Amino acid sequence: MTTIQHISTGRRIKDRIVQGLVYLAFALAVVPLVSVLWLVISNGLARFDLTFLTHSMRGIGARDAGGGAYHAIIGTLEQVLLSSLISVPIGLLTAIYLVEYGNGGRLSRAISFFVDVMTGIPSVVAGLFVLAFWILFLGMPYSGFAGAMALSILMMPTVVRSAEEMLRLVPDDLREASYALGVAKWRTILKVVLPTAFTGIVTGVMLAVARVAGETAPLLLTVFFTDSINNDPFTGPQMGLPLYVFDQAARPNDTAIDRAWTGALTLILIVMLLNLVARLIAWWRSPARRR
Repeated sequence: MTTIQHISTGRRIKDRIVQGLVYLAFALAVVPLVSVLWLVISNGLARFDLTFLTHSMRGIGARDAGGGAYHAIIGTLEQVLLSSLISVPIGLLTAIYLVEYGNGGRLSRAISFFVDVMTGIPSVVAGLFVLAFWILFLGMPYSGFAGAMALSILMMPTVVRSAEEMLRLVPDDLREASYALGVAKWRTILKVVLPTAFTGIVTGVMLAVARVAGETAPLLLTVFFTDSINNDPFTGPQMGLPLYVFDQAARPNDTAIDRAWTGALTLILIVMLLNLVARLIAWWRSPARRR
């Protein structure tokens, strides 16, 4: 029969000190987040109404009351959707190559290196690249699609890294069992590996979306400003919520400042709603639910 070893008083004190430091670190991390949320919510609720969500700024002066962010909401949704359509397939295919086919070769190492480099690229550099190549060199107009291309550059490394990690977590036993049944490798990836890692991949994509949804610098250089509703992201300037907040916050009157706070609150709610939808889809498609 074994006896429980007595824990010395010194070790208990050290354990309590470390535990207290962990709680303190958690509080220090949460306090700024709660403070920002409280500040945005308390200042943004004043103008958060149906008028704000269904009207644009067309015909509204700098000091006029009223107006809304409908044109910016449409622009943000379309730009984020287009950037996701560009970056997610490319990022997912890149991750599949690195995990399933790369085998640590020279090409896979080079791809991993450039993905790491792209992760640290400032957002303004992505906007400058699209401005120089797409708008100035090719002569394309300012548009929501140009902004989406800049955002996709920022999304791609996040999608690649998150999808790569999720694919590496899939047990090799599942792959080997599929190969033992005579299933081709591409079909194993499509029917076994991807469904198993689906939940984690969706989470990584939403992290990328949350990162680019609030970016202002790339849109300043590629989308331009407009107070009108533009439902076509391929033609003409198109407003986005980050640009809307930037534009209204720069105006020296309380009415515009209130609209800026409400625009920031709307952007946070959109990101939260997209995350909720993604989690519902991941839960619906998860293998554990099907069993």
